[in-house]
Amino acid sequence: MPIYEYAPKDADCPHCHGRFEVFQHLSEPELRACPECGNPCIRVISASNFAISGSHHLKESKIAEKGFTQYRKVEKGKYEKTAGNGPDMINSD
Repeated sequence: MPIYEYAPKDADCPHCHGRFEVFQHLSEPELRACPECGNPCIRVISASNFAISGSHHLKESKIAEKGFTQYRKVEKGKYEKTAGNGPDMINSD
């Protein structure tokens, strides 16, 4: 279930502190008012946040298995494929 971030439209309240977060299902409509004070609010776009726990998820075999491609920088503007499908080299020059 995603966490949505909201900000008050006009006034501030002790609950909002400028912004507040709410767990909501994707199918739920966005809030129009702060659940604490009732002041109008808007949903704001915030940076997504995720974590990959454990270095075993970053192994080359796992990366390729999940359909991703990994490259490593070999020199300025040149990258060499280390895992997955895709071109063997990428030149950004």
